[in-house]
Amino acid sequence: MTRFRQASKLLLYRKLPTMLEQLLLHISKYGYLTIFLLVFLQEVGVPNPIPNELVLLFSGYLSFTGALNVGLVLLCAIAGNILGSAILFFVFYYFGKIIMKLKPKWIPLPKKKFERISHKIRVSRNSGIFIGRLTPFIKGYVSILSGLTHIAPSKYAITLLYTSIIWALAYVSCGYLAGPYWNIIIRNSTIIQHLVLLIAASAIVIVILLQIFKKIISTLQR
Repeated sequence: MTRFRQASKLLLYRKLPTMLEQLLLHISKYGYLTIFLLVFLQEVGVPNPIPNELVLLFSGYLSFTGALNVGLVLLCAIAGNILGSAILFFVFYYFGKIIMKLKPKWIPLPKKKFERISHKIRVSRNSGIFIGRLTPFIKGYVSILSGLTHIAPSKYAITLLYTSIIWALAYVSCGYLAGPYWNIIIRNSTIIQHLVLLIAASAIVIVILLQIFKKIISTLQR
């Protein structure tokens, strides 16, 4: 708790935006439960003004200060991500057609764009889901679309596990490594946005390169 207070005083002294002050206070009070709930609720479709990527970056920073254990932060983030996404997937897997007939306002994508993305997921299967699950702002829709298009639950589960680990590890690690420079980062929202996109792009590029490498090795072994 002493380390939480030290981190709180340090960050409040640096005049954090009100939303981040509230985030810090909640994590300081409830610890890992806050991280799990914030990630879970957004993945299950509950609107959250604080993106999960920022939650993980901030939690990584708190791990850097010693206020949190980085291993437990990762565990909470991965668990919240998997559970929330799995629930959303199965809801639309079994009840997707009924829900879409109601035209829910919380799915703001136009019908034609929604159908186009659905078609891409059906065609690309695992690779499309994999990349979509690592892309900020659309990763939640991937669970919906995967359920609607009836992707095999076993295949989705494997992709969900891998992407949840990669996603959590990437953002928490970057938050941890950015610890000494957090004062600069937190004062500029543009830097945070660019950092989120850079991490996502890097993770996607690495995944694509690994897939290409595996195909090359497979071809050479024939």
